[in-house]
This record gives sequence, structure tokens and C-alpha cells, in this order.
Amino acid sequence: MAGLDDLEGMEKLRAIMAALRHPVTGCPWDLEQSFATIAPYTIEEAHEVADAIERQAWGELPGELGDLLFQSVFHARMAEEAGLFTFDDVVEAINAKMIARHPHVFGSESNQKSAEQQTKDWEALKSAERGQARVLDGVALGLPALMRAVKLQKRAARVGFDWPSTDEVMEKLREEMAELVEARDTLGAAEVEEEFGDLLFVMANLARHMGVDPEAALRGANAKFTRRFNRIEDWLAEAGKKPSDSDLAEMDALWNRAKAEDKAKKAAKSASSEASGD
Repeated sequence: MAGLDDLEGMEKLRAIMAALRHPVTGCPWDLEQSFATIAPYTIEEAHEVADAIERQAWGELPGELGDLLFQSVFHARMAEEAGLFTFDDVVEAINAKMIARHPHVFGSESNQKSAEQQTKDWEALKSAERGQARVLDGVALGLPALMRAVKLQKRAARVGFDWPSTDEVMEKLREEMAELVEARDTLGAAEVEEEFGDLLFVMANLARHMGVDPEAALRGANAKFTRRFNRIEDWLAEAGKKPSDSDLAEMDALWNRAKAEDKAKKAAKSASSEASGD
């Protein structure tokens, strides 16, 4: 750790990582890690960044971004030890990629393009870089399943494989729901899982058609469920009870109370925003 006080910024962070991975004096846990064992933490840290943004927890965001940055430093350090590449290679790669993929900013192309056209150009450049032979090549397997479903559907839609409106998607949703019920009633667990997956895939497609981010929508639903169930616990505690002391009828009534409370707060907030001119 000697000499860290003389360092700043990225140089200091990289020195900390090197010290953690020192074969003699380093941290035993850090020394045991590999790309495979660290990858889940990388995904988790990315989700924690998204969570802080979703909650508008701006005071937490620098720390969460730092945690995510540390993941890149960790992977790069392991790669350097294995003779694969260095952190400088990582930085140069992203620099080169950003310049190459923004010819309307760093090149001679006009920057008077719509966001939609820029997205199409971005995807075309990505495909050319990867030399993709198939439409769905390059959609990362490690993405959250809902996010990957949307990306797969977007790729297919670019070559015309898509429903023209939400009406057709809704009809497909009803069809998949009926197939799930049939699987539940007449088939085995494997078929039920398959049909359930089909239903989720169509739900992701519906989200895409309606301009909804399914991951964000589900995070919001999770937060709402947590908030309302916490209120149920609060009210039960006021009565000297725990959820395990209650029953479904009582908790369902409290859920409806929490739901009404949520709606009232939302209406009050909306009225306040309108009054202030926001």
C-alpha cells in the first residue's frame, strides 16, 4: 500500500487493484477470483447503477458508478496478469470505437440526422465491425433475458420480421396464454416452462411495440409491490401483529388500502406539479 498517497484518479485505482492481486501480499479473496467468478458481480453493479438512477438517488450514483468502474479495472488486471491485454488497451478500444461509430461528430458526415437514423447507422456499423453473417449474431447471451428478448426482436424487425401493430401482438398474447393453460392442465413441467417462456417473450415484444422498457417496468412493479407490502407490515405492526399472524383476507384488504394511499399520493403530487407549472 506504500505510495498510494502520492497517486490520484485512475492511477491510484489501478494501483489499489494491483495491490489486491499481489501474489504474496494481496487479498486472498481477490486472488481467488477469475473472469467467470467476477462477471456476476459486474452485472450486479450495472443493475445497482440502474437502480440508483431509477430512484433518482443522485447522492448514491457516484459510488455505484465507481463500483462499476472497479469491475472494469478488475477484469483488465486479470487480463494483464494472463498476458491477454491491459487497461490501456481497454481505454484505446473504446476510444477508437466511439470515434468510428460517430462519423457525424468526428468525421465528415453530416450531424443533421434524426436519433432514429443515428441508431440505424450505429447498428449497421456494429454489424460491419463484427462481420455478422446472421441477423441475430452478436446479441449477448449474458444480457438479462427480457432485455435480450427485446434486442432479438429489434434485430428481426429491421429485416421486416415483425407485427405491424400492437393488435397482432395482443392476439398472439391471448394465444400463448391459452397454450399455457393447456400445458398446465394436460402436459408436464417442461412444457409449462416452455409455454411460460413463450408468453414472456411475447410480453417483451408487446413492451417494444408500446415503447416500454420491460426491465424498467418490472423494476417499477417490484418497487411498488415492496412499498405496498411494507405498508401492510406497518399497519399489522400497529395492531401488534406480524404477517404470519394475519390471513389473506386481512392482508388483501390492507393491500387495497395501500393501493388507495399510493393513488392519493400520486394525485396530490400531480396536482402540486400542475399548480407550480412544472
